[in-house]
Amino acid sequence: MKPVLCFGEVLWDAFGETKKAGGAPMNVAWHLKQQGAAVSFASSVGRDASGDELADFLEQSGLYSDLVQQDDTLPTCEVTVQLDEHGHATYIIPQPVSWDNIRVTDTLLNAARNASAIIFGSLACRGTQTRDTLHELLSESNTLTVFDVNLRAPHYDRDTIHTLAARAHVVKMNEDEAELLIGKGGDLKQKIEEFHGTYHSQTICVTRGDKGAILWHDGKFYEHDGYPAHVVDTVGAGDSFLATLVAGLLNNESPDTILNRACRVGAYVAGQRGANPSYNIAEVEAL
Repeated sequence: MKPVLCFGEVLWDAFGETKKAGGAPMNVAWHLKQQGAAVSFASSVGRDASGDELADFLEQSGLYSDLVQQDDTLPTCEVTVQLDEHGHATYIIPQPVSWDNIRVTDTLLNAARNASAIIFGSLACRGTQTRDTLHELLSESNTLTVFDVNLRAPHYDRDTIHTLAARAHVVKMNEDEAELLIGKGGDLKQKIEEFHGTYHSQTICVTRGDKGAILWHDGKFYEHDGYPAHVVDTVGAGDSFLATLVAGLLNNESPDTILNRACRVGAYVAGQRGANPSYNIAEVEAL
């Protein structure tokens, strides 16, 4: 199968004195690779010590290539992660940083043209340069497009979100993001159908934390109540869910099977420290 192209931010998540490599698109790429998918990752790091360390991490993880650019002027991103008593995370994200300046290259265009899917989020589109690059990639490709809404206040605006949603075959969001895009109150299924009527997405998924997720795919709803987890932190749980969802869609698995596995993997990751624990997908499914 052609590789899945994950496009966007890569960064250090700082938990006090400890830091871990992160960024939603990179996390998704990591989890796709854990699950045996072919994957490529496009981003930018600064030409600094933090960037060198991130490049080393990506190389060790099998995610480094000439799709990872180096920026001579903007620094590598280091995010402060704050966890509440339930392990839920909030983020302080500096701006501008290296991945705000991802540029179009022939290599990147070829990767988009030859991808089985392109996964992108809202955060890297907060600035003009990276947003314009993404739109050019989407215009040059004819493949499955996946929008991970992944809102990080104040780093988004409604016009950008609506534009990205309109270009996506698959849209994944959490409950809070759904309230912003679909509206508060009322019947969620009806609102998802209204969302489809506006954006014509083939697949729409709303994750509901420890209550599982609801999936609309090809005109039919599927639901899962989720799996219990002893939450260490929620960083990366949604990214692992999305990776599992995309892998299942590309393998033409049944939506029920995909949703069950995605909820299981998300619960497993929420029970680990950081976004990218190593695991064997067969072992996770057997838990």
